[in-house]
Amino acid sequence: MKINGLNRTKIVICCFVFATYPLRMTDALSPSLTADFLLVESRERGEVLTNLKLQKLLYYADGWFAVVSGRPLFAEDFEAWMNGPVLPSQYHRFKDWRWRPIEQEVVRPTGLSADILAHLEEVVDVFGSETAVALELMTHREQPWLEARAGLPADAPSSAIISKQTMKAYFQSLDADEKVEA
Repeated sequence: MKINGLNRTKIVICCFVFATYPLRMTDALSPSLTADFLLVESRERGEVLTNLKLQKLLYYADGWFAVVSGRPLFAEDFEAWMNGPVLPSQYHRFKDWRWRPIEQEVVRPTGLSADILAHLEEVVDVFGSETAVALELMTHREQPWLEARAGLPADAPSSAIISKQTMKAYFQSLDADEKVEA
């Protein structure tokens, strides 16, 4: 069975692993540190990240973190852009790469808790092998992006904020659906 384009096994693994780590972060994580980690981890696994794919990995990291920790990973809000959720600070940081793989030198962040590292590694495990376009299409079928765009045509620009509450509720519903099916 597929859920928003991902096979059910990936979602079950994602939910199980996320639920087993007691993430104990007291403050929101820096989007830059998270982006750096995702870039380095992906490169080490032989995957390249474009800005489009990085944005989607950041989005899924934030959404699933809200499910397991009760709060968002980032204080910054995602915006419902035409190509899916975007974290503006990180989009602008890497925008010169356009559609090309991000080759900017970044260093693996130090000082992240083991729980946060496990969470981010799981995001890469579950979503990292998907293409940027596949992740974009997934987000286009999900309630947080659809609700924020409020019926705008798919090709219409938007900087509407994606509600953190909607993200949390949406990802919790996926988690609950998987627990019922399991």
